[in-house]
Amino acid sequence: MEFDVSHRNEATAALKALSVATDACRECPLGAHATQSVFGEGPVGAVLMVVGEQPGDKEDLVGRPFVGPAGKLFDRAVAELGWSRENLYVTNAVKHFKYELRGKRRMHKTPGQREAQACHHWLESEMELVQPRAYVALGATAARSLLGRPVAVMKERGQWIEEAATGRRVLVTLHPSALLRGDPLQREAAWKAWLEDLSVASDLMKKAAAKRPAEKQPAAKKPAARPAASHVRRRVRMVME
Repeated sequence: MEFDVSHRNEATAALKALSVATDACRECPLGAHATQSVFGEGPVGAVLMVVGEQPGDKEDLVGRPFVGPAGKLFDRAVAELGWSRENLYVTNAVKHFKYELRGKRRMHKTPGQREAQACHHWLESEMELVQPRAYVALGATAARSLLGRPVAVMKERGQWIEEAATGRRVLVTLHPSALLRGDPLQREAAWKAWLEDLSVASDLMKKAAAKRPAEKQPAAKKPAARPAASHVRRRVRMVME
């Protein structure tokens, strides 16, 4: 979806306000123990919104998504597929790091369904403001948050799934951390299978890349449909109050 500059700026401001609000969120216990919330990053109108499970230890400390070992693996996949990060919005279903201490180390712990549900309205707000063309769900927690039902990732991976109520298109695959935890002897095969899953979205990314030069052309007489600016302003006021 294409947006005019005014709407893009307002939606970007709303996302920044939401990021501040998530940092103060205590709707589940996770916020009290994490260093900070980790909100999504990327452009309004991104071609794909990539949704992971939750921040990891590195993301929690830095305050940015997909910057740890799993994020670096995702970056490698993006490069090999020839995608552009400029066309991606990356985020997580849960905005705070859930962990358990083992000595001095903070070990990842899978968020429960109650925690994912408590965080879901933040993800919904991101989706409303970013308005991506489609979604990539990395892992079961992300898939359930996007599709509203339990998802057997290994059975449903590598194909577009349409969410009945909204028509939302979701490509389900593994979270990159699953590849890092897997059998080293199977890692190369798992990597190739994961790339094949992600490549299902490559047509969308190629079409977006092909349209980039056209964005410099004069706007069409009939503007593309977009959310009302007043809706965005109301959202900014809501999270700042």
